[in-house]
Amino acid sequence: MLGIVVLSGCTLLAGSSEADTKSGPKPIQKVVTATGEPLSALGNVEYYTFTLANELFANVRPSRQVRYAVTGFVPVTSMTYDNNDQHPLMLLGHQLEQGLVTEATKRGFLAQEYKLTDNIIMSDHAERVLTRDIEQLSAVGRVDYYITGTVVKQESGAMVNARIIDANSKEIISAATRFFPAEVFWQKEHVTTRNGRLYRSEIKG
Repeated sequence: MLGIVVLSGCTLLAGSSEADTKSGPKPIQKVVTATGEPLSALGNVEYYTFTLANELFANVRPSRQVRYAVTGFVPVTSMTYDNNDQHPLMLLGHQLEQGLVTEATKRGFLAQEYKLTDNIIMSDHAERVLTRDIEQLSAVGRVDYYITGTVVKQESGAMVNARIIDANSKEIISAATRFFPAEVFWQKEHVTTRNGRLYRSEIKG
């Protein structure tokens, strides 16, 4: 279904001057269908990643001499991926990594692919050049900045906190926060979570 981005107008707040509006407030983006109905978040994770990237890269200029490595986003409580997690957004950390590689590259940043092998790995049914096997990884090139972050999961979604970190000084040079609704992967009425457990409900016609 076709989605259209609608920009709402800015209102001058009391006590602010006309000059203040030159740098803000910024228009609010809302995604709607061609008929004007709000677009469901389902299958629209790239839009939420796009808005997160807009804030993260807003004050960072790309350079062909600077290299970035994008890593997975992890739950803030454990700082590690849990394969047994049953939250609707359990794969969000992986998707954010892949999505921000795309967004960084489209904006002119040099993203380092550190999961690359030295050779093509052939199997009976496929071939690949990406791996998580340390022994098969090629040497990692110079990395100047890391792009990473944390995920704070909530019942209705997750708060994503992204940052760009100087690999040498460990200083955070940019940061961004966005809320990702749970239904980017699952229909909202089909899934809820209680105490870390996933519950699916059936809709009767």
